[in-house]
Amino acid sequence: VGVRWRDRAGRQGEVRAPVVLACDGVSSRLATAVGLARRRDRPMGVAVRTYYRSPATHDEWLSSFLDLQEGDDLLPGYGWVFPLDGGTVNVGVGVVSTTAHFRAINYRQLMSRWAAAMPEAWQLTPGHQEGRVRSAALPMGFSRQPHHRDGVLLVGDAGGMVNPMNGEGISYAMESAQLAAEFVDRALDRRSTALLDGYGAELKRRWGGYYTLGRWFMEVMGNADVARFCAVHGMAHEPLMRFALKFMAHLTDQRPSDRMDLVINALQKAVPAA
Repeated sequence: VGVRWRDRAGRQGEVRAPVVLACDGVSSRLATAVGLARRRDRPMGVAVRTYYRSPATHDEWLSSFLDLQEGDDLLPGYGWVFPLDGGTVNVGVGVVSTTAHFRAINYRQLMSRWAAAMPEAWQLTPGHQEGRVRSAALPMGFSRQPHHRDGVLLVGDAGGMVNPMNGEGISYAMESAQLAAEFVDRALDRRSTALLDGYGAELKRRWGGYYTLGRWFMEVMGNADVARFCAVHGMAHEPLMRFALKFMAHLTDQRPSDRMDLVINALQKAVPAA
């Protein structure tokens, strides 16, 4: 029926509404307030990033690298260099909790070591860094459920909707917000909050099977020996890498345009949407 709030200055108040959308991110005070804690059986990611002034700003590609290491072990994650306007690039690394090293890694040092190994011409050095290094937790694979309780709908990171295979969360936040708006509109129009339960069911129909595959895949890739074998023997095969890109980036069409779509869509439907 609404939200009671208090700001840092001590002011407080109450906003009343028939439905509340929790769009407050990974920590989600609103989800916690209605008893929805993060599921510990779902993966969590960590990402760190900063900006560099770099000639790579003119590149036509977003570059991703699957060679993150801790000691001799290959990590389940990747590093990236994304060209931006204004002469800078976004540089960062992300790792998933399925690795045994997850809690022991110094992620800022990992990113600094990785950036230093990039081509010298890109100038990813401390002297060219702009702004601070920032980090974020990535709640993955529907790590909070159900997505509706007591008139509160969880949207985006608040509902743990980050893709377990690539750490992408923005598109899922936007799509879940659109879907939530549609269900809220329908519920208010018909004066039936029971219709809000359909929001979570539709999320599972769209992404549940894919997220299950993602969780299983990252569990396997959390084994350093398996990750190294796949990296060494998989990257040399272009068709396999095209399939891996489409699968891990969730770039399939619901109306299949090729055999890869058919395979991935069939797998999503075959596994439980938990």
